[in-house]
Amino acid sequence: MRKWAQHERPGYLINRAARLMLRLADIKFRPLGLGVASFPVLSMLRTGQKLAQKELALCARIEQPSMAQLLSRLERDGMIKRSPDPADGRSSLISITRKALGILPEVDAAVDAGNEMALAGMSDDEVKTLIDLLQRLIGNLERTAQHEQVAIDRAEEP
Repeated sequence: MRKWAQHERPGYLINRAARLMLRLADIKFRPLGLGVASFPVLSMLRTGQKLAQKELALCARIEQPSMAQLLSRLERDGMIKRSPDPADGRSSLISITRKALGILPEVDAAVDAGNEMALAGMSDDEVKTLIDLLQRLIGNLERTAQHEQVAIDRAEEP
């Protein structure tokens, strides 16, 4: 096992980079009336499809209660609307509004500008390598988390 200096630990560096990128995105999104957490939801809805809260939570990889709070804020702000789910009278389908579609180009521009700023000074090859390595790292972590969850679930079975 490797011996890592605190400031060189990959988890620490990735966490720090992610927090800084989120802070910058929040600063850029605030004048648009959005929080950073809104971006994945609006991105999933931008094609015009209607999705259930459960689907949005699963795709955004957040818990149902957090998604419910986010959707309530987005609905209050006129970014999404709910309509009854014809297949399930207890559920709603979520869709994007014209208001949200109107600001998505600005949101996309802010995200792209943040990425460009974060990658400043890196060559195209370095950016590709970074993306490839991060995708591999995420795959490793997702497989490990899934394996660990299965082990926990089995241990909790009667």
